[in-house]
Amino acid sequence: MLKYESISELIEAAETRGAKISEIVLEDQAENMETTQLQLYEKMEIDLQVMWDATKAGAVEGQKSMSGLTGGEGFRMSKYVLEKNGGLCGPFLGKAMAKALSVAGYNASMGRIVAAPTAGSCGILPGCILTLLEEGVAGEKDAVMSMFTAGAFGMVIANRASIAGAQGGCQAECGSAAAMAAAALVEIMGGTPAQCADACAIAISNQMGLVCDPVAGLVEIPCIKRNVSGLMIAFSSADLALAGIEAKIPADECLDAMREVGDALPASLKETAGGGLAATPTGRKLQRQVFGK
Repeated sequence: MLKYESISELIEAAETRGAKISEIVLEDQAENMETTQLQLYEKMEIDLQVMWDATKAGAVEGQKSMSGLTGGEGFRMSKYVLEKNGGLCGPFLGKAMAKALSVAGYNASMGRIVAAPTAGSCGILPGCILTLLEEGVAGEKDAVMSMFTAGAFGMVIANRASIAGAQGGCQAECGSAAAMAAAALVEIMGGTPAQCADACAIAISNQMGLVCDPVAGLVEIPCIKRNVSGLMIAFSSADLALAGIEAKIPADECLDAMREVGDALPASLKETAGGGLAATPTGRKLQRQVFGK
């Protein structure tokens, strides 16, 4: 049975068996949970549908968060992509960004989402894999199976470092989500297990030290937009790995470094709204707007 204590364990197990990471994880989890692989797969299909639903509900014109501080980002991005042929990033990435914004915005309005791995970073993984699915780059089975790979990487990150902003800063939330998504993207595109690890490591290293500074203590500003930056890092990290560019620092060592950096962050930068953007004059003004003096 897998211990989910290191990325190297996942890679070695997959390479030894000549299988994809998702395949060994599905088998392992079915055994651990005393259920069938088909039943687990069908549960993951439901999660994929929840992601689809969130992208649609969060892209509706007039969508607002519970606080009123944010809302409509998914709609505006979708409209921009349509009117400007994708804008600077092109239609593919433009649509992916719109999905990430829609899901994150839907979460802020108390909609039903899949925490992947957290609610604050919920737009990154669906923005990545659903765009591949929608554009015909991947089939539904590949998309569902990639979520098992993402989940396995997430379990290792949680065990070895952290996925909580209150413990490790936003590097532990959006950083972890980007790493999970990058690994999933590599597998979907036919990359090797080792390349999945490289993509994970590159994504982690590119969000190392990212603080958690939610304005008014709400998962809205800058959280929603950070889902887009995390998504872009996931795509670029996956492409780097697929091109044969190695991370150089092993994924497990990147996770250890992320844990150390998270431990070193002051409490003001770990979801307390005591520093960073939350402590700016405008950040404080928005906090008073929501909660009063």
